[in-house]
Amino acid sequence: MGVLKRFEQRLEGLVNGTFAKVFKSEVQPVEIAGALQRECDNNAQIWNRERTVVPNDFIVELSTPDYERLSPYSGQLGDELAGLVRDYAKQQRYTFMGPIKVHLEKAEDLDTGLYRVRSRTLASSTSQPQPHPGGHSPQHQPPHAPQGQGGGYGYPQGPPAGAPPMPSSPPPGGGGPRPAGGRPAAPGGTQVRRWIEINGTRHQISRPTLVLGRSTDADVRIDDPGVSRRHCEIRTGTPSTIQDLGSTNGIVVDGQHTTRATLRDGSRIVVGSTTIVYRQAEG
Repeated sequence: MGVLKRFEQRLEGLVNGTFAKVFKSEVQPVEIAGALQRECDNNAQIWNRERTVVPNDFIVELSTPDYERLSPYSGQLGDELAGLVRDYAKQQRYTFMGPIKVHLEKAEDLDTGLYRVRSRTLASSTSQPQPHPGGHSPQHQPPHAPQGQGGGYGYPQGPPAGAPPMPSSPPPGGGGPRPAGGRPAAPGGTQVRRWIEINGTRHQISRPTLVLGRSTDADVRIDDPGVSRRHCEIRTGTPSTIQDLGSTNGIVVDGQHTTRATLRDGSRIVVGSTTIVYRQAEG
């Protein structure tokens, strides 16, 4: 059972009880939960092969009407959202530098149904903090639309005070050392092959970045009137990501409107009316 599904089931009792009226707000808790998952993915920092650190302090900015509906229950809702982040981190093998906290704040510039997520990495108060495993830690871009559109605002990321030193940055687009052929290497030294499939045609990704668009200058040209000249860009790495390049119609990744997303083998990207499948494999 997925993390989001378990989260929804935990909320059922609340929805049927004291939260019933609150959840009629246009912003639904499960939408915020999905945004927190994406915030972890988009701000994950690889320290070494055994440790990928993600933010542990989250601020959810809500419109005034949504904030007024949800704020009386912010403690309970914050605990449930923190539990979801903890479960998701355990599933993804992420770690934290300190306790997970989710706060609600009012933002005057947001309309009803829109929200933003900001995040940062805060170390524990101990002088030598140790990252908390995803399953054992103690108890952001344009605003999101109701379906979780957009990414999340992020505080400047970097190791907190007192944290172990971060490894030196990998080369652009890289996920570790590169073999002679220029293809990023997997952690064990195995080469990783990456490609995309569009309408049954395979396009190999053999460079750090791959621009998709309607222009003849794009690395992969997509003949679709709903696609901008330079629509989006795939950036190879560990993990690989996709970035919207200011397109008119935006991108949808695995069913979510976004401006930036992490890609996994089998991720489905929709630009205009064209579906792109991202693939990767070792060897």
